[in-house]
Amino acid sequence: MSVKKEPSGRRSVQVEVEVPGSPDQVWQAIATGPGISAWFVPTKLDEHAGGSLACDFGGGMISSAKITEWHPPHRFVAEDSTWLQGGPPVATEWVVEAKSGGTCVVRVVHSLFASTDDWDNQIEGTEHGWPGYFRVLRHYLKHHPGQVAASFTLMAPSTEGAAETWHTIARALGIPNPRVGQHVRFDAGGGAAFAGIVQAIDNVPQGQGAMIVVDEPVPGIVLASGMECMGMRMATVQAYYYGPRAATAAASVESWNRWLLGLFPAPPATSPTQ
Repeated sequence: MSVKKEPSGRRSVQVEVEVPGSPDQVWQAIATGPGISAWFVPTKLDEHAGGSLACDFGGGMISSAKITEWHPPHRFVAEDSTWLQGGPPVATEWVVEAKSGGTCVVRVVHSLFASTDDWDNQIEGTEHGWPGYFRVLRHYLKHHPGQVAASFTLMAPSTEGAAETWHTIARALGIPNPRVGQHVRFDAGGGAAFAGIVQAIDNVPQGQGAMIVVDEPVPGIVLASGMECMGMRMATVQAYYYGPRAATAAASVESWNRWLLGLFPAPPATSPTQ
């Protein structure tokens, strides 16, 4: 789907997913800090109009937005003035729509006002990214609704292209040619370990990745990817753990970070020329 353009200058992309749960249950997952952190990235959210929304994408990349509308449990809007460097603010609307059979549709719409196509690629890129996270949201609401969750997001800059970045991280995880249904067992030491099954493989314009549903050390999900976004090449690892031992499992974050940075070490600093 391409960017929708309107005569007013509004440009938008829209993505939606159907998930199990009542509007109140789904609202807790998409409109609270702990809920969003359980399937997206570590997030802090002030639950009222005029409050703030801060999403930590790892590597010091934090997206901050102001909540401009707040109507629980069905709709809120947040506006980010820093997302597009030098560009217009981006408004993100979240909608929860109840369906029959105990499910809801979650709809996210990113929009901005511009007279040129300069920013279309950036908002269109988010359209390709949401389906992977929505799979995590659906899994969370289906298998772990209301459970305690703990997560982390790690990012390492890469000097390689997106495809080779993905191949590097996939080989290191023991899945050089991953396939859905493949069993995976990985242990880098220090708690950076899991056992699980590949549930999905992503191949989007920005790069490639995989979703692994894990049952060791605790139930959860590991996402790994090699991507290129807004001119930056990066490898990412995200882990989501559920249940009473979730925090203990997530405490392995430093071991995971050492492993990831070891795969993609920073290039040596060069001395200034005389």
